Amino acid sequence: MKAIRFMGVKQPLELQEIPIPEIGERDILVKVKAAGICHSDAHYRAGISPVRPVPLTLGHEVAGVVEKIGAQVTNVRIGERVCLHYNISCGDCYHCSTGNDQFCEKVLMLGHYTNGGYAEYISVPARNAIHLPDEIPFEQGATLMCASATAFHALRKSRLKGGDRVAIFGVGGLGQSAVQLAKAFGALEVYAVDIHEDKLRLAAQYGAIPVNGKKVDAVTEIKKLTNGKGVDVAIEMIGLRQTMKQAIQAAGVMARVVIVGLSNQSLEIDTYNELLGKEVELIGSNDHHLQELPLLVEMARRNILDTSQIVTKTVPLDADAVNQVLDDLERFSGDVRTVIVPASPQTDLTPDSVSTI
Repeated sequence: MKAIRFMGVKQPLELQEIPIPEIGERDILVKVKAAGICHSDAHYRAGISPVRPVPLTLGHEVAGVVEKIGAQVTNVRIGERVCLHYNISCGDCYHCSTGNDQFCEKVLMLGHYTNGGYAEYISVPARNAIHLPDEIPFEQGATLMCASATAFHALRKSRLKGGDRVAIFGVGGLGQSAVQLAKAFGALEVYAVDIHEDKLRLAAQYGAIPVNGKKVDAVTEIKKLTNGKGVDVAIEMIGLRQTMKQAIQAAGVMARVVIVGLSNQSLEIDTYNELLGKEVELIGSNDHHLQELPLLVEMARRNILDTSQIVTKTVPLDADAVNQVLDDLERFSGDVRTVIVPASPQTDLTPDSVSTI
């Protein structure tokens, strides 16, 4: 089968021919219909987060059709549409038993520590398969597994309650989901902070108040819009020192600041004025939980969460096309979310043109 492989830090990904993966008794083989290209993948190629082993097939946002099942598999059937939870956990350790499977002592993340979905086929444990209803296109189902799921988990960590004012720093794939989910959780106002007008326009369609960080100082503008109080919840989705700092400074009294963006940068904080003096909580949010995914998929099926405009481009299983997308992500430019569709040519999507196969 064809697969796009990570070959080393700061090296372009390569299209290779590799064997179709074997499956064990509790595994399934999935024919990939869609694989999202995440900002994390750009971080991996840049060396911000180590990948092993090398070479490795990237891609952790995956949806497709079950082609083969192991002898002991009972929860999915051949021909079923599925999206895949990307953390392969043991199910038995302390963290798995307490529902925090992302911290499993033996966890293997798809496209990071084991082969992912930039390929024609992928093999995973059957417990990682989440049923994908017919109403949700494969392209959107793939992005639910990371962009939307990560936003969902972060908002749960924030303990957002009805009437809260929320600021989302970075409204790409994660941020657009966060805007909608915050509104669904009862946020009174949601401020979308970004420097790209197209992303801000989309966030405004989902009910957010746009704040263009290129045109105004984001913190000053948020303080102005909240009559000097600041927000109750700030979610940082980018992983830049500047936006992490802004999220903290935009927080009001007893606010919760959740850092989601992947970063290896240190951050200097005025401990009293920015945290202790206002009793601000600084919270890290890492991935999501397996048990959160069925609820998230159901929210998408009911159109509480609309991902139809988040996937703005598809590309084929072509290394040059994927490398170009990763280049754009490293520059914090490009589309809201680009998805690899192995059997499809490159397409710029509008809501009416997204496949519903």
